[in-house]
Amino acid sequence: MLVLTNIMNKVPFRLLRTSNHPCSYLQGRSASTTFLDPEIQVTKQINTLFSQRGFRRSGDLLYKPNCDTCNLCISCRIPINDFTPKKSHHRIIKGNSDLRVVEADNLNCDESYNLYELYINNRHKDGDMFPPSKDQFNSFLKKKTDETVFFKFFNKGKLVSVSVTDVLSDGLSAVYSFYNPFENKRSLGTYSILYQTRSAFERELSYLYLGYWVKNCRKMDYKIKFRPLQMLSGTQWITIN
Repeated sequence: MLVLTNIMNKVPFRLLRTSNHPCSYLQGRSASTTFLDPEIQVTKQINTLFSQRGFRRSGDLLYKPNCDTCNLCISCRIPINDFTPKKSHHRIIKGNSDLRVVEADNLNCDESYNLYELYINNRHKDGDMFPPSKDQFNSFLKKKTDETVFFKFFNKGKLVSVSVTDVLSDGLSAVYSFYNPFENKRSLGTYSILYQTRSAFERELSYLYLGYWVKNCRKMDYKIKFRPLQMLSGTQWITIN
């Protein structure tokens, strides 16, 4: 058991560590994960505290890679007040200006699951979320904190993208996005991040937390393209331009 002391109220949090398991990011490697005791409710305050220390939410769990021989999973976040979209970003924003965005408080509709199933079946057949199932969808994405929003993007009334986003005290945390994989020209994955940066700015928040960047993991390459980007090194967030 590990203990992290909450600097705000001095209450210790119980942390648990898994045994070794196959790495989700790099083939042929093993991994281990530290996570917050699942009996502790993930509130906005707790989510913020742990996000600042490199943790990530998945369903009911706050977790962080804690591997014996590897430290390639690096927490990253976009500093909102320093971020300026590139020309390519402006093209993506313009190309999606016809979308209608709804900020929902749940994903209780078949259309959301159908889109998720389409996305996993076509983009992540080699991942640990394949094959998709409703149980997986419910436990992974429909679970929420006391301040989680679901950005739903519609094209002519049809759902084309969803972003699951936690509202923190200092920023937004981009938990997960899924979208129509056949809308290639829209670059919906990038657009979802750009939309969340704008939402964070409008809420007067400082960061958009993106989770982990993993060197040599192709699926994580998109994160490093947002600059400036802050990466967590030890206990310090370092800015790269």
